[in-house]
Amino acid sequence: MSVISIKEVSKIYNPDKIPVKAVDKVDLEIEKGEFTAIVGPSGSGKSTFLNIVGGLDNPSSGAVVIDGVDISTFKESALIDFRLNNIGFVFQSYNLIPVLSSLENVEFIMLMQKIPKEQRHARAIELLKEVGLEKHLDRKPSELSGGQQQRVAVARALASRPKFILADEPTANLDSHSTENLMGMMADINKKEEATFLFATHDQRVIDKARRVVTLEDGRIVKDEKR
Repeated sequence: MSVISIKEVSKIYNPDKIPVKAVDKVDLEIEKGEFTAIVGPSGSGKSTFLNIVGGLDNPSSGAVVIDGVDISTFKESALIDFRLNNIGFVFQSYNLIPVLSSLENVEFIMLMQKIPKEQRHARAIELLKEVGLEKHLDRKPSELSGGQQQRVAVARALASRPKFILADEPTANLDSHSTENLMGMMADINKKEEATFLFATHDQRVIDKARRVVTLEDGRIVKDEKR
């Protein structure tokens, strides 16, 4: 069974005025362990599509089935719980909590899940070691480089052992060296933990690392290439 099953999903903004189709009848299946890039020019619908997959936005029509559960029927409170326990997010702006240390940022999701202190502490340390930040556990985001902040964000996304990780333009604010390191690290995690990654990106450096590339134009899939 697919981890993600998108069925005839559309998203129309301003349906009662001047309709804008951001996503247009998209069908897509993502299997466990995939390392997939959703690509396309600005305005192609890739970020909207990623938000729908992650339950951050509702489709106008169609179904979003995650591990056999159709989340497109969920109300907001149910979506919040589902996201917390099933999906890891990595954003281009990192979205770390500025007053918390690296360790506390990674622990935060598990705190919301009510995981016991010792267990979440051990898991956070393990993940920060895995992303190469074991010497920066106590540093706040302002004391880290952009690449290091994004590594903390990846560790945080993995903390709850989600079914998959969504990354929206994760390298947009990174230089070439940091991008290469980040993508190599995520590829290693993908293999080691069988973590499923879905990226929305226009960065060729990310596209080159992907093992599947899905191209959107005007909200529709025009190409689906497995490597």
